[in-house]
Amino acid sequence: LKTREDINVILAEHTGQPLEVVTDDTERDFWLGPEEAIEYGVLDAVLSGRQLEAVST
Repeated sequence: LKTREDINVILAEHTGQPLEVVTDDTERDFWLGPEEAIEYGVLDAVLSGRQLEAVST
């Protein structure tokens, strides 16, 4: 339990979310889409994939 508390404190510090919110969110499965993860503070940005060029064989 101490490790979970430590991780929640780190997540709260880095995401800007209140510790209570992070604790509640990590008590269960908590899925975020790319934009939601940015808003939550887990991601800074989402990169799009690059286009692959067709290669003739």
